[in-house]
Amino acid sequence: MKAYEKLLLENKAWAKEKSEDDPDFFERLVHVQSPEFLWIGCSDSRVPANEITGTNPGEIFVHRNIANMVVHTDLNLLSVLQYAVEVLKVKHIIVCGHYGCGGVKAAFGHHSLGIINKWLRNIKDVYRFHREEIDAIDTEEHKVNRMVELNVQEQVMNLAKTSIIQHAWKHDQRPHLHGWVYDLHDGIIKPVFEMEAGDHIDPIYEFDNL
Repeated sequence: MKAYEKLLLENKAWAKEKSEDDPDFFERLVHVQSPEFLWIGCSDSRVPANEITGTNPGEIFVHRNIANMVVHTDLNLLSVLQYAVEVLKVKHIIVCGHYGCGGVKAAFGHHSLGIINKWLRNIKDVYRFHREEIDAIDTEEHKVNRMVELNVQEQVMNLAKTSIIQHAWKHDQRPHLHGWVYDLHDGIIKPVFEMEAGDHIDPIYEFDNL
């Protein structure tokens, strides 16, 4: 059996099990999508949002990219964000990184990796902002893991800088922003940062005509 054929076989078994446990499961999903959460996570295959949170299809709206970035020129991310906030009206947005992230590790290096250089530069900026703290850490592993936490924090801040979030905060008092880090070693998620609706950021990023 070829690898992709195994995926199709597993899909049939999963669908059969779901239908047997809950005959109306798929019928409900067809007619409504009302997740409470938007998950912005890393593309790493070891960090699947639904599985590590024990949630079912329909409960989390998911966007994933290398190193769980919120980049102000990324129209894909911004489109997902706008739909989640304005149409789905999510109450929580989670930026979830993971310790040992390959994207964060690569951002420490100087080797040219082609098109990904442009993406990693955003992570290099995080290092530049926090260089003094990171350089004072003794081991490479601890440097990377602290950078993972700081990167999550900066991406949550980047969410708060968007007009999409600021408009929702002003008019709907939502969503609550969360920064989490997943540990591959034990499967546990660690909250590292959060912002509630209306929290202030540097005034230079605040919009006054929303």
